[in-house]
Amino acid sequence: MNFFPTDLASFLEAIRQNGDVAYSMMFAWASSHSLLMALFGGYAANAGVLNYGALIGVCWIGSFFGDVFRFWLGRRFGSRLFSRFPRIEKHVNTAARLSRRHYLWMILLHRYPHGIRGVAGFAYGMSTLPWAIFLAVNFVAAGIWAAAIVSTGYAFGHVSEKVMSDASSSVGFVLLVVFLGLSWVLSKKLEEVAERDAAAAAPAFSGPPGSDAARRERRLRRKAKAG
Repeated sequence: MNFFPTDLASFLEAIRQNGDVAYSMMFAWASSHSLLMALFGGYAANAGVLNYGALIGVCWIGSFFGDVFRFWLGRRFGSRLFSRFPRIEKHVNTAARLSRRHYLWMILLHRYPHGIRGVAGFAYGMSTLPWAIFLAVNFVAAGIWAAAIVSTGYAFGHVSEKVMSDASSSVGFVLLVVFLGLSWVLSKKLEEVAERDAAAAAPAFSGPPGSDAARRERRLRRKAKAG
């Protein structure tokens, strides 16, 4: 069977027949926080070709470990990673500026804006954010992201069944493409909002309130006042 048929029903059937490969690919896509593929995975779960609970679990673990790996790379190699890639470096710097003031919210939300979601993990690793805090918050954030995006795709599949009498029709395929396209546009808008907020961020990252960096900064401020 052709794995890329133009008929939506045939495409879903191809996924059903290659379930192991499909879950492996979903893990890989989730590691980069691919909203479009997670949304489509939810749509496929509603059609019965993927297991809803297993899909959320795969996306959860993939998203979590993807950022853990990027965090490790950022901590291990620092800014050397992107010295030759100015376009990527721009997004990393945006994520870094945001994390200086909003590290908690940033970890919870960075998976949604288009340009930031794939590089934020590097920025956290380059900062003074402790491993323990990052791992705990990132694990929760990955679960929220996986459940929210897969469930959104699942809900769209349910609604589309009510709208269409034939799920394999060209209308169904067009609706799916439009839905994924609108999701991509929304993620771009979220990125623009994030960049505007980053422009007003503080110039230095002091880390979480209980971190060594934060304590050092408080000591320096006390010395400056005493002097």
